[in-house]
Amino acid sequence: MNAPATETLTVTVERDIPHPPEKLWRALTQPHLIEEWLMKNDFRPDVGHRFTLSGDWGAASCEVLEVEPLKTLSYTWSAMGLESVVTFTLTKTGNGTHLRMDQAGFRPDQQQAYHGAQWGWNKFLANLEQVVARE
Repeated sequence: MNAPATETLTVTVERDIPHPPEKLWRALTQPHLIEEWLMKNDFRPDVGHRFTLSGDWGAASCEVLEVEPLKTLSYTWSAMGLESVVTFTLTKTGNGTHLRMDQAGFRPDQQQAYHGAQWGWNKFLANLEQVVARE
């Protein structure tokens, strides 16, 4: 008997940032800048690179899936039973960049993680905007 396919949930946060994609890309891919807005890390923008994001709450094991400079960055995010994929999509706009962040893969029984991610990503992306503004 096959188990039914489970619907997963995705956290999506979108922001219009009044800076060019190049500035956002730097903040998304340079370890010392990632640390300022997200967490300590050993990130490299190379497909297949495994890295760790560590914060006060613990750590996420990650692997880079996709790197399309100035457009798309995607990596796995495995932490505390959550197997998800984080994708940043940058779209140049008339006065800056539209940033979309999706974290996909929350199971229906992971409501606490899902709501925590909604809160966390809004906070992280507010920090990202501050980092980009002063870079």
